[in-house]
Amino acid sequence: MRPTVSHMDHYMDLPSLVDFNLVATHGGFGRASRASGRPKATLSRKVSELEASLGVRLIDRGSRTLRLTGEGRALHERTLGPLAEIIEAEQAVASGASVPAGKLRVSAPIVLAHVLLPKLATSFAAAYPQVDLEIVAEDRKVDPIDENYDLVIRIDPSPDERLVGRRILGDERLLIAPPGMPVTLHSEREAVDHPVPAVDRVGAPDDVSWRIRTDTGVHYLHPRFRLRFSSFLMVRDAVLAGAGVALVPKLMVAGDIDAGRLVSLGAHDGPKVEIWALQNSRRLSSSKVRAFLGTLTSLA
Repeated sequence: MRPTVSHMDHYMDLPSLVDFNLVATHGGFGRASRASGRPKATLSRKVSELEASLGVRLIDRGSRTLRLTGEGRALHERTLGPLAEIIEAEQAVASGASVPAGKLRVSAPIVLAHVLLPKLATSFAAAYPQVDLEIVAEDRKVDPIDENYDLVIRIDPSPDERLVGRRILGDERLLIAPPGMPVTLHSEREAVDHPVPAVDRVGAPDDVSWRIRTDTGVHYLHPRFRLRFSSFLMVRDAVLAGAGVALVPKLMVAGDIDAGRLVSLGAHDGPKVEIWALQNSRRLSSSKVRAFLGTLTSLA
């Protein structure tokens, strides 16, 4: 019976395992060589030695692009996180203190990445010069384990037993409009014969009434969507250009409202938006992650 990675009864060569994970992470020997500065031939030899010691093939060399075998994929998924922790612990012991160091990869929604994180990341980099911070702005739901992210920042995340984290910020959505645009809010009992031109994101429902909280109580607005965009940034810019009203996160329009470029007609009467920073529940929280989380909590 062919042995599997999870049932090996002997020790693996850690340097060879590090090289294998380097190749698997970068998707090929050439890319791993360019990223690490290690010779391609050395990486290939180390992976072959690891395969020989385990008695299994980890990489399918018959394919034109690198493809892990089932055993290779299992080994990569189970050892990548622990190896990173071992390397970080080694660096901490060598330096005599648990100083945050190494590469820190963070995935964040586009709005947060553009509006809040550049200034915060600059402060973090100044405070922790031994950490190389990489922030990827993307609205898709990434898998931090498969894609090797140390942290993922999500808005209103659904429960995931593989992830743990903390709430770093609560925000509300404001009804915004260009200055001078006539907008009338109605009580729930009044019929709305003339919907207000509005802008929203792609995928939002068409037939909705926005419940808006103002100083005088709760009112309603029936939007007529003229434009839809994939990003809140585009929605905001369209409102700035006079396209209509929109419901957008307060954090991204507060400056425009203060400067008089936009007006706020009230806030959405519903639960606040919650922003969380999450990490792999199977990994210990490293010093660089804890340091970045501490910086993020300054947003609250």
